[in-house]
Amino acid sequence: WGKLLNAGQTCVAPDYVLVHHSREQVLVEALIGEIRARYTSAPLMNEEWPHIINRKHFDRLVRLLGSGAISHGGQIDPNTLRISPTILTDVDWDSPVMQEEVFGPILPVLTYRSLDEAIARIQARPKPLALYLFTRDAATEKRVLGEVSFGGGCINDTVLHLATSHMPFGGVGESGMGGYHGKYSFDTFSHQKSVLKRLARPDVALRYAPYGQKLRQLKRLM
Repeated sequence: WGKLLNAGQTCVAPDYVLVHHSREQVLVEALIGEIRARYTSAPLMNEEWPHIINRKHFDRLVRLLGSGAISHGGQIDPNTLRISPTILTDVDWDSPVMQEEVFGPILPVLTYRSLDEAIARIQARPKPLALYLFTRDAATEKRVLGEVSFGGGCINDTVLHLATSHMPFGGVGESGMGGYHGKYSFDTFSHQKSVLKRLARPDVALRYAPYGQKLRQLKRLM
């Protein structure tokens, strides 16, 4: 759902899926089943399937289709600027689709063999605006949240973290700074002005020159 919302043209759409190598085929089959259930086997003919925003963006996405093996989808319609929901497998971390924000209905599926490897892979990339973790293991959840830096995200869901005004939404590092929504918008766009006020007396003579004897006294105290 989070990837196919507006044909992947949201800033928080998952750019790729990282799955344990033993579950890759199961995941791919489940994704294909979900795509067919929501948009039929011919999504380009489905009136509910969105088009890509413009020709330039469409052409860029078409080029990214060659970044891996097309396990599902890959159909395009240049006349309507539509690209079917596409799953890419056999994708390398250096593939073109992994070098930029996809912002479209193309989902690369990559695998890992250990949680250490998965975390290291994510840490090696620019800090993401969003991260979505699917797990039932509390220890895995705690470790990923503690070791991976990202703007915001969900556990066992996608996208919905930005739908509430009770939490800030924003990025970190390369994905942005600060947060907004609700009160957090007010805080972000308000300047906190610092002002110090002291009484006219007494004044602290220690801060005025000459400093020679004063510094020696201060060093003895320290």
